[in-house]
Amino acid sequence: MSDTAITADTPVDTAAEKPVDTAGEKPAATPERSPAEAAPAPAAGIGVLLVNLGTPDAANAESVRRYLREFLADRRVIEQTGFVWQLVLNGIILPFRPRRKARDYAKIWNREKDESPLKTITRAQAEKLTPLLEPLGPHIAVDWAMRYGNPSIAARLTILAAQGCERILLVPLYPQYAAATTASVCDAAFRVLIRMRKQPALRVCPPYFDEPAYIEAVASTTEAELARLPFKPDVILASYHGMPKAYVDKGDPYYAQCAATTRLLRERLKLDEDKLRMTFQSRFGRAAWLQPYTDKTVRQLAKQGVQNLVVITPGFSADCLETLEEIAVENAHIFKRAGGKNFAHIPCLNDSDAGMDAIRTVVLRELRGWASTP
Repeated sequence: MSDTAITADTPVDTAAEKPVDTAGEKPAATPERSPAEAAPAPAAGIGVLLVNLGTPDAANAESVRRYLREFLADRRVIEQTGFVWQLVLNGIILPFRPRRKARDYAKIWNREKDESPLKTITRAQAEKLTPLLEPLGPHIAVDWAMRYGNPSIAARLTILAAQGCERILLVPLYPQYAAATTASVCDAAFRVLIRMRKQPALRVCPPYFDEPAYIEAVASTTEAELARLPFKPDVILASYHGMPKAYVDKGDPYYAQCAATTRLLRERLKLDEDKLRMTFQSRFGRAAWLQPYTDKTVRQLAKQGVQNLVVITPGFSADCLETLEEIAVENAHIFKRAGGKNFAHIPCLNDSDAGMDAIRTVVLRELRGWASTP
């Protein structure tokens, strides 16, 4: 779901949010042509905008600091923005955290393209979706954006509208809904529309946590990757991005949707609750988060004698810092240091055939009435 963590403590007041001025937004280090720029849509076209959470422009402290500042300014993410939070943010987090996170990003950075894997994969998803939608006609333009960082939602929506897309399908690439992710994407898109005299019609793809094509994609990918491993797992963890428990107490459906996804995966893979367990990672701060925690579960399993552990991350549509570094590196180290032997992280769906089939299925479903879908 993200390249960083979610935290907050008080209700969000979106009415109090001010429109974001993107005029001073830092452009990407290397300008790139998006699918929409490469293939302009004709008049009365339809745009499809894939959106993931975001990433810094470079694996250095300055870029990470700029990214964190934007991320942590979102009141969907940090609901308590009073004096104490400002002291913590400006006195502790922004001065010190970017250096450590920059080192983590450097471990996974795509050196060839000089960008994070999340950006590489999201671009590939958009590029591969384009030919999958060609049967609908030449009036479909596919593009991609990041909620935080570049390319921004504001920039990409503006491009699609300028190219004649009078209808735009917004696709948050979060299988499970959370106000801090899906709703934040909507907030950003709506702020763009506020400034437009001629607004395109906008649809938002709902969460697809129980979509059969998505469940089948995760399950079949898991089966294929398990078959390649030199060991058989004693336990499989389904690790989802964490969230403050208070958010769920206030009505966020995230936990219930994660539980539903896990239940459907158990049914499809024919595994019981002891074999496939749900956990939550990436907690941040002192508040209680959704439990059980992934890192503590990994350590506990090793101490209980579990020797072979596999982790899947069905809440992430693309591999990112939280999967490639936090799970594949940090939690592998925790497991082996506590006495475990074999550890494997199974990649996200990314732009695999199974992953693209899931995205295609969801997009075609949501385009009904706008385009002649199969």
